[in-house]
Amino acid sequence: MAKTFDNIPLSVLELATVIEGSTPSESFQHAQILAQKVEQLGYKRFWLAEHHNMISVASSATAVLIGYIAAATSTIRVGSGGIMLPNHAPLIVAEQFGTLESIYPGRIDLGLGRAPGTDQVTIRALRRDLMAGMDFPAHVAELRKYFSDQNHTALVRAIPGEGLDIPIWILGSSADSAHLAAALGLPYAFASHFAPSQLKAALEIYRLEFRPSDQLNKPYVMACVNIIAADNDETANYLATSFQKLFLGIIKGERKLLQKPDENFELDIMEEMALQQMARYSFIGGPVTVKNGLQQFIAEHQVDELMAVTHVYDHEARVHSYELLKAMQS
Repeated sequence: MAKTFDNIPLSVLELATVIEGSTPSESFQHAQILAQKVEQLGYKRFWLAEHHNMISVASSATAVLIGYIAAATSTIRVGSGGIMLPNHAPLIVAEQFGTLESIYPGRIDLGLGRAPGTDQVTIRALRRDLMAGMDFPAHVAELRKYFSDQNHTALVRAIPGEGLDIPIWILGSSADSAHLAAALGLPYAFASHFAPSQLKAALEIYRLEFRPSDQLNKPYVMACVNIIAADNDETANYLATSFQKLFLGIIKGERKLLQKPDENFELDIMEEMALQQMARYSFIGGPVTVKNGLQQFIAEHQVDELMAVTHVYDHEARVHSYELLKAMQS
């Protein structure tokens, strides 16, 4: 059966975005409230992303925040979107997520990425070994070994972690990780919210090369997109000025906290082109506009699940965006 917007699961990507005039503590509280709300609405997952040395992103201690969110919810799956594995020893990740799965059984996802989640200077502070990204496939294999029942006779074991059923996902923002996800038979999550140009090629590679595994018998793709929904197009476009400023700051290397929306904010031609290149898969508007855009996106790419990231300054307006998104499926 062809995938449509009405028949696929919806999930949330959370970065604990820090807004202007606020603190990380308030961002964590808002994330928890949002997780509880989307759980009630029937969203499938609530993932947190690992980033470092970014003034507007407070989700650096990703495993800690996963526990914080899981403790305040009861049914929604909570996980990493993702853990940037070259920043960590695989044994530590196995122990951390083994602990999370032991406390919140059947609810923890482990999404893995090879990118640093930061700038070149910060990589040196994180990794020590600057070539660690090249060893991503080997690190994934080591991590999976620690989770395996067969590792019980090894000299190094993950306790807790060993023998636990923790779904592993491979994350990607280019075609590189598509090969690995396919070879291992793992689900694939693509960062089309900031790497739109690579989506089509990556999905073609993943589906063509996929080999069934104990975890998955056929390809499974989740795409992340930017969504800002409001009661009408005018309000959504106003709210989206905060998102546009945030992304332009990333493009220009002038990172700031998420700023208030500005009805007088305008993009010049070069800014529009840069934003379109980086954030093409952004669906902004009232329910009809957003749903039509998402229907076209899913018809074209036939993803199995959709993950939304919503950069909105006002907490209530952000929650309302997720309410409207889910209501579009009814």
